[in-house]
Amino acid sequence: MADDAQDRQLPATERKIEKARREGQVARSRDLGHFAALGLGVALLGLAAPALSQWLADLVGNGLRFDARGLAHPEGMTEHLAAQVLQMVLVLVPLGALFALLALAAGLLSGGWNFSFEALEPKFEKIDPFAGVKRLFSGENLTQTLKSCLLALVLGITAGVYLHLHWPDMLALGLRPLPVALAEGGGMLQGGLLLLGGVLALFALVDVPLQRHMLLKRLRMSVEEVKKEMKDVEGNAEVKGKQKLRMREMANRRMFAAVPKADLVVMNPTHYAVALKYEQSGSGAPRVVAKGADLVALRIRDLAQEHKVPVLQAPALARALYAHCELEQEIPTRLFGVVAQVLAWVFQLRDAVARGQRLDLPPPPVVVPADMDPADPAFRRDRAGRAGASGDTGGGGTDRTPDSGAGT
Repeated sequence: MADDAQDRQLPATERKIEKARREGQVARSRDLGHFAALGLGVALLGLAAPALSQWLADLVGNGLRFDARGLAHPEGMTEHLAAQVLQMVLVLVPLGALFALLALAAGLLSGGWNFSFEALEPKFEKIDPFAGVKRLFSGENLTQTLKSCLLALVLGITAGVYLHLHWPDMLALGLRPLPVALAEGGGMLQGGLLLLGGVLALFALVDVPLQRHMLLKRLRMSVEEVKKEMKDVEGNAEVKGKQKLRMREMANRRMFAAVPKADLVVMNPTHYAVALKYEQSGSGAPRVVAKGADLVALRIRDLAQEHKVPVLQAPALARALYAHCELEQEIPTRLFGVVAQVLAWVFQLRDAVARGQRLDLPPPPVVVPADMDPADPAFRRDRAGRAGASGDTGGGGTDRTPDSGAGT
């Protein structure tokens, strides 16, 4: 099945990874957050040790100090306790906020910013007991469990060794004055936290890439999933084919609608047809308003005859125009002369018809430059020379050049 782990061997695509981020699946390292919090604690002990020692000494001293008014009025003890709690809150709340900001920064460092409500949506598989048992014994959960057990074991051994080495000094703190005991105890605590922070740093260096690897492994895709995603992104091939066919039909309709307004249709005589339009009031060259081969060429010819558009049988010119011109494109400069002669002949015939005269004027000779006619050997030699100069040795099969065909 496609959902089995053995079928998911392909790496996740960017689209799959982005979808997972929207669903709240981001690689987060808890060890990095633990190391950041512990590092902040060590830094605060190092920077604010004298102030913290003095504050703790004052707090403990005030808590153990009683006066006659407090003994005579027990309700004063409550006020005294409230004052002590307020002093602790004023120090601990900013520290808690600082630790929270640091935990947020550690999360951003490992997985980046990601805010999503999709992770809160209720899903049946989250409460399905069978799926829960499967996740419980999955390779990812076993890896996390082993890593957590190893971390706890290493931290426990490190803390035990440190306590064993400093146990006599810790017992001696009970015999020291309170300010001295607090200062020396803070130094021991800072040393122990620094040692534990080093252990967490090593685990964080391993855990950050490990979480990334486990996330990508969890998002692996099967061949069917990749094909489905490509189909969703690029669209169904059948639908795309229908869209292309519809667009081609629309383009043909626009092209056929331009044929009745053309000045001339040049044919070869059944293989190719090119309709030309020249704006006498403008400064541009004649342009191609319709072109086609085979059945499309016959359709252009029929439309031209139906709307009294002159049709000239000039195979070489038809081949050259078909090969070198695109729709709504002006003709090449090297064909200006021959096209101008043909259009002059057309306009003379049109003027004669407009005056009600019958003019038996034969069409002018059509002479196309040899290297413009795809049926001429000079054109093929020129094309082969350009291909050789550009280093193209793949043959000429990729260029669409009209064949001389029948009717020449």
